[in-house]
Amino acid sequence: MKTQKVSFKVNGRQYKMSIGDMFGQLPPNEMLIDTLRDRLGLTGSKIACKDGACGCCTVIIDGDAVPSCVVLTVDCEGKEITTIEGLAAPDGTLHPIQQAFIDYYAFQCGFCTPGIIMASKALLDKNPHPSREEIQEALSGNFCRCISHYHVLEAVESLAKEKKKGA
Repeated sequence: MKTQKVSFKVNGRQYKMSIGDMFGQLPPNEMLIDTLRDRLGLTGSKIACKDGACGCCTVIIDGDAVPSCVVLTVDCEGKEITTIEGLAAPDGTLHPIQQAFIDYYAFQCGFCTPGIIMASKALLDKNPHPSREEIQEALSGNFCRCISHYHVLEAVESLAKEKKKGA
């Protein structure tokens, strides 16, 4: 009997996993958030609702911001996945979005911040000059219980304006 496998990239690194119910295999019903955190040790994406409603576990899959708690890992065959750990440069230099969140105090406890940053990155990759309304729409699936979203909006708008000046 042929063993089923799933193969995908996370932060540029290729992974191939055997699917099954045996020890060490990827269960067919395992969610991507669990694979990222428990198997790959990428704990930046947070588990909160497990229902796709809060955005804390948002990652980028093939260019789209997606809550990883509603995606089966076995459905990631051939996909390119980027997590918050994949944004900083190898030397530790923060991605401009991460730096903007620091500069604009766009976080408090930080629990939801990775998901908001990933949703912001997906937006700016597709639309380098979004309006405030477009930013609000792109972040509508991300919830923060600590702060007003205006700090987040200011951080993302600063990048949009910066890109517009340099364009």
